[in-house]
Amino acid sequence: MLVRGWRAAVPVLVGALVAAPVMTPLTAGAQESKTLRAGVTQDLDALNPFITITRIGTDLTRLNYEYLTTYDPADYHPVPALAEKWETSPDKLTWTFTIRQGVKWSDGQPVTAKDPAFTFTKMMTDKNAATANGNFVQGWESVTAPDDRTLVIKTKEPRSTMLALDAPIVPEHIWSKVTDFKAEPPLPLVGNGPFIVQDYKAGQFIKLKANKDYWRGAPKIDELDFVYYKNVDAEVQALKKGEIDLMSRLVPAQYDALKGDPNIKLNTGAGRRFNELLINPGATAADNQPIGDGNPALKDVKLRQAIALAVDSKTLVDKVWGGYAVEGSGYIPPGFAEFHADIKQKFDPAAANKMLDENGYPKGPDGIRTDKQGKPLKLRLLGHAETNLDEQGSKYITGWLKDIGISVEPQLVSDQKVNDATTAATFDLAFSGWSANPDPDYVLSLQTCAARPNADGKGATPDSFLCDPEYDALYAQQLAETDRAKRIEIVKKMQQVLADRASLVILGYDNPLEAYRADKWGPFTTQPSSGGVIMNQQGYWGYYSATPGKSTEAANTTEAGGGNTGLIVGLTIGGVVVIAAAVLIVARLRRRGTADERE
Repeated sequence: MLVRGWRAAVPVLVGALVAAPVMTPLTAGAQESKTLRAGVTQDLDALNPFITITRIGTDLTRLNYEYLTTYDPADYHPVPALAEKWETSPDKLTWTFTIRQGVKWSDGQPVTAKDPAFTFTKMMTDKNAATANGNFVQGWESVTAPDDRTLVIKTKEPRSTMLALDAPIVPEHIWSKVTDFKAEPPLPLVGNGPFIVQDYKAGQFIKLKANKDYWRGAPKIDELDFVYYKNVDAEVQALKKGEIDLMSRLVPAQYDALKGDPNIKLNTGAGRRFNELLINPGATAADNQPIGDGNPALKDVKLRQAIALAVDSKTLVDKVWGGYAVEGSGYIPPGFAEFHADIKQKFDPAAANKMLDENGYPKGPDGIRTDKQGKPLKLRLLGHAETNLDEQGSKYITGWLKDIGISVEPQLVSDQKVNDATTAATFDLAFSGWSANPDPDYVLSLQTCAARPNADGKGATPDSFLCDPEYDALYAQQLAETDRAKRIEIVKKMQQVLADRASLVILGYDNPLEAYRADKWGPFTTQPSSGGVIMNQQGYWGYYSATPGKSTEAANTTEAGGGNTGLIVGLTIGGVVVIAAAVLIVARLRRRGTADERE
């Protein structure tokens, strides 16, 4: 990944970036810089907002680009964002959005209706631009901007998702010059959100600067840094030392151990993410030709169903997630109760063995079954290295499948290698998962024929490579159904089809486990307000609400809200850095020093 760095204002980094990057921006006079440092372990797949699909990548697009609408932090209902109001025609085929006046891009250019018109039109006409969010423009007829404040979207039939268009709006004057929508944009990014991405170095940091002209009002901090760690253990140690201020995705033992720290506040909430085991069903590309190298035996739905019966979600909840999770059932997480289908995943290895016996998979003398061509049933299990579920869960899955006569070889690799392999279908079994939206359309679209990529594994975002006529027909129905009750029933039927086809097994829904320095930061806004999370929201509210100062709430509780971030102070007098002051700050904050400046 080639990313051009920005050199207009060179920050001085104090402390090893792998441990804790401490930035001291040089200013014309003595000035205090307030920086929130959030720890992350997940690799960034792309800065390109048309391509990125990871949690960290999605966080960045929501911070850097305003969307037409966003989700309210209290209860997820759609609220105005770049569009301040909207109306629809009686036949629900024409939507007219009024674009907010006075909003500017970070390079000073005004935001107009031409920007969303360009963005959506490009997604409709360029398959690469539709990679991450192309489902939102399916069935659209046209997008126009009759004037600077009016956006008109015409659809071929009614659409249930028009106030849930979870796609970033990009500046036309920048992106109209782009010829390859798979390529990475130069830095700094040009955006209009509460924070603007300034710099990035893979495996080390992502730096954002507060947008002082943000239409909702400038953030209370100056900078937001995402700091990379190899694993969660190192991340937790950095939090305890004050080298970072905020983190998520703790493992249960770490979370429980922090309950005794008076400076740290804990937060957890109902997970909106489903974790799954993908089973390659005989993947095909968009041209219906085979893609990848999945074991051909897995084309048999009976084999896939037997594998599903051999997976014990309750054990994963109890042993891997320490009880901070809910057992697997429907594809839509129970945090979105309206759309969730309560389809409990049965754990029945005896039934799995019987199914395999009856469908032509005999056991050999070593206990391993053979497929219908007489080859031993040996499957690769792809997972993310340094990830709790994948590392611990792979041991359980290997044992469970051995009990039904299937040999499994775990292969734990980097996040990027998992992303590449699951997009190119070069796997048999794979750990995966998605954060669902309040509107379920996006995650539902991942299982459609249209989600399959080109032969090169690019141009779309697949999940299990299911391509099923019944599922696709139901998907089209729910998308066109504007009666909410009827749509909910269709979505629940779709989840039953997914369970029957067994191209994936829902492993469970883990509760995000978060922690932050309550001795340095005031309360964060969680989403939703009751039992919600700070990081990886359906919006930017958590980061945007960061307020320096000791939390007024007691530390070591698990309620939502409250947080802190350390202050990073850099002083200059007449353009000269006062080294003694910097050393004093470093000593007080107990940072580790380094001569290596990471730009």
